[in-house]
Amino acid sequence: MYVTGDRALSAPAHDTATAVAELRDRAEITDALHRFGLGQDLKDKELFASAFAADAELDFRPAASKWGSEPPPMSGRDTIVTTVLAMFTGRVDTTHQIANTRITIDGDAARLTALVEAQHVLIADPATHALLKNPYDVDLVRDGDRWVIRRLRIDNTWYTGEPTVIFG
Repeated sequence: MYVTGDRALSAPAHDTATAVAELRDRAEITDALHRFGLGQDLKDKELFASAFAADAELDFRPAASKWGSEPPPMSGRDTIVTTVLAMFTGRVDTTHQIANTRITIDGDAARLTALVEAQHVLIADPATHALLKNPYDVDLVRDGDRWVIRRLRIDNTWYTGEPTVIFG
């Protein structure tokens, strides 16, 4: 599941222009995942939507299966944005922390793996929460000078709290 290459950059050290272009791509690829997390945390529809390709897919089934839930995969940027933000806005506060990002780039396509710690707290009852440690597996595509998520699969390593209350 993880990108496990033995180095961050594939560009040769002596090729400054190629290395700089690759570093820019890597920053934009990581930023797509940051837009995903922060867009949810701020309930910012435009920021959240900017993380996704129009034909994006979001699969939360691997994580949800850990607590017995079976949500359908979501397809299309508009469906993902509307569904996720409707589920949380006014009801659940979230914070996402992203770590251990690893990236491979192949032309205009990329793959990113990361560990994301996601805290979900019911606004009406802050004692009710779910803290999740989730491995993310993300396929991205180039969209002009930025990158967007084409497919996001979220698994779960561990959780504490009550995810069924948060997610249903």
